[in-house]
Amino acid sequence: MMKRSTARARNPLGEYVLHMGAGFVAKERPHVLGALATLEPHLGRWDALDVSLEVSLQNRGRKEQRVTLRTTLPGLPPLVAVADHPDITRALHEAKHELIRQLEHQKSANEPMHNRKLGRSTIRPPGSSLQGRRLPPMP
Repeated sequence: MMKRSTARARNPLGEYVLHMGAGFVAKERPHVLGALATLEPHLGRWDALDVSLEVSLQNRGRKEQRVTLRTTLPGLPPLVAVADHPDITRALHEAKHELIRQLEHQKSANEPMHNRKLGRSTIRPPGSSLQGRRLPPMP
């Protein structure tokens, strides 16, 4: 039986599966997984089996290398994050941060604008309502 810490050392994304698309070679997989490891907490709301992550690289070796990170999540439209940078690692990090931004945007767009529970709480103690009373003028 494999220990959980051993499994995490092999796949920094936890149970999420990353599909390596065009442009990356097999020996780069550990580096790519490490660069994208901080996505795991942002994907925690979904079951790992329902999440699809794919990373691809275009224009390898050119001045601007393009990393594309595609994610399919249940209940959301497909999210695509793209970053151009001469350094592949930097492009991976920029694409990851763009995907996180999109995830947070989707999360805030789906939350109610006014949480009714928050509206009912008050900072005033019970019985100290100012309804129907005027405040005395300030000296």
